[in-house]
Amino acid sequence: MIEFNFETEFELKNQSELKKWISEIIVSEGFEFGEIIYVFCDDDFLHKLNVEFLNHDTLTDIISFDYKLGKQLNGEIYISVERVAENAQDFQTNFEDELHRVMIHGILHFCGYNDKSDLEESTMRRKEEKSLEIFSKL
Repeated sequence: MIEFNFETEFELKNQSELKKWISEIIVSEGFEFGEIIYVFCDDDFLHKLNVEFLNHDTLTDIISFDYKLGKQLNGEIYISVERVAENAQDFQTNFEDELHRVMIHGILHFCGYNDKSDLEESTMRRKEEKSLEIFSKL
């Protein structure tokens, strides 16, 4: 089950297409989906989580909590729509493309991809781009 929740006035378009896409990416990575919960929020909400659970006193666009059970992906993905909007502007892309990139970024973390080193980050970006191409073909 993939669930979308909102802690802000934000509305997510194309929810059924997004669920299909996320499921397809999970399966293509050799996993099955269990319970994936997205929470769309503002900077303040996500900052509080960042401080409380990760001891990071910074703003971020996404925090993911991985509760994987073997090959079954389970987890919570919190996304600041304010950060996504600012990042879209900074990266000169549109909001929806940046949102989709961040949404799949959390899933890719659950699949075992990291972005701490330059090599890991490069691999993560390639996976994000490939995933976005798949979404554009739905």
